[in-house]
Amino acid sequence: MSPAPAIRRRQSKIVATLGPGSRSPKVVELLALAGVDVFRLNFSHGSHDDHRMAFETVRRTEARIGRPIGVLADLQGPKVRVGKFPEGKIRFGFNESLSLVAGETTDQAQTIPVPHPEILAVLAEGDEILANDGMVRFTVTQAGQSPKVTSALPGELGDRKGFTVRGKALPVQALTEKDKEDLAFAMDLGVDFVALSFVQTAEDIRTAKALITNKAPLIAKLEKPAAIDNLGDILNATDGVMVARGDLGVEFPAEEVPIIQRRIVRAARAAGKPVIVATQMLESMIDNAAPTRAEASDVATAIYQGSDAVMLSAETAVGRHPATAVAIMDRIIAATENAEDHPAAMAQFSGDAKDDLPVDIIADAAFRLAENAGATALALRTGSTRRLIRFSRQRGGVPVLYSSNDKPRLRRAQLLWGIHALEMGPAGDDGWVDRVHQRSGLAGATAWSAWRGEDEGDVSAWLMGVVEE
Repeated sequence: MSPAPAIRRRQSKIVATLGPGSRSPKVVELLALAGVDVFRLNFSHGSHDDHRMAFETVRRTEARIGRPIGVLADLQGPKVRVGKFPEGKIRFGFNESLSLVAGETTDQAQTIPVPHPEILAVLAEGDEILANDGMVRFTVTQAGQSPKVTSALPGELGDRKGFTVRGKALPVQALTEKDKEDLAFAMDLGVDFVALSFVQTAEDIRTAKALITNKAPLIAKLEKPAAIDNLGDILNATDGVMVARGDLGVEFPAEEVPIIQRRIVRAARAAGKPVIVATQMLESMIDNAAPTRAEASDVATAIYQGSDAVMLSAETAVGRHPATAVAIMDRIIAATENAEDHPAAMAQFSGDAKDDLPVDIIADAAFRLAENAGATALALRTGSTRRLIRFSRQRGGVPVLYSSNDKPRLRRAQLLWGIHALEMGPAGDDGWVDRVHQRSGLAGATAWSAWRGEDEGDVSAWLMGVVEE
């Protein structure tokens, strides 16, 4: 098979989840060619053998199509669930009183088992409890040793459904024993990113990073009220963030989720941390071959905000049209980035100048050089992923061509806005920029910027120029 085109026609990236409907070599290759930059392995589902097979399939696909592909291991995290009922579920009526008990199961009528006594201990009268992803709601009417709740509406609750207390930080560890086993397995595989679910504090990040030991960047999934309260500290501690809107929509009223998304994206961009917007982006395409107009607008909104990546979950993991979902997302992104007002949107969400580092000043100058020269791309030579991220942070007006023969670094670059990774030999000779220019397949001039030293504060260590076609 001939190599895939070296340069995408868009700057924002696509993350797609692999699952039962998309793990086969044929489908993985279709997804990669349709536009996937990073594949997600969801450790909330599937066995280690399933994930190993998917990982190896991605690596073989990468070799066939000739383009770096990242792999993200998404840990399940401490999702709180109810226990099991004698009949598999419990039914209740309007304003009916039910008891909560600590344990995995119960034989008592109208009682909900909760395998987390530490959570029952912090309940207070008036707390709102949401179960089954917010479809079932209760109000705490009695706290203490024998907590009771009242149902808001008639309904039913099945075994092992989700359970959370809206707006309250819960006393649970971010890494469960299952997560630790999954993380060790993912590190042995050699994944390129790790996503940590239900982060509440920066300490959760530090705990996970101590186990990762610099083998992969850590992405903090922001889906709890405590995470939003501690956003600044979490951004300082993490390597990137994900706006996990599914559980955010359970923890917060629906009308607040778009506002929180905008706040997270803006803060992540200012901090120079990659940000992924995820969950239900093209949800109707689990079954349908085309998205709704509202879903297309949702994807476009994330792109206008300057998100590094947008993510598909069930659409590609179990959906009927996985490759079509990726292709349509690719088209929406490209159309949005080509819109007349997109550059103004990027400028609106730029970081604060007072936080600029020397590398940010050089990055800005390099993009201005490219613009003034009428260049179609900016070729970047650097051995530092951190500098690469700072170039991406600028949201420059031309794509960045990043060449390296370091495969892990190339794969991690696939999550960064505007960075196009090219696997090439050593870049130590004067013909490097010409080779990058030719490999890109772009017409016109390519501006270039190369780092010569290791001191990030030494502006004189940068070279810049333009090569004509």
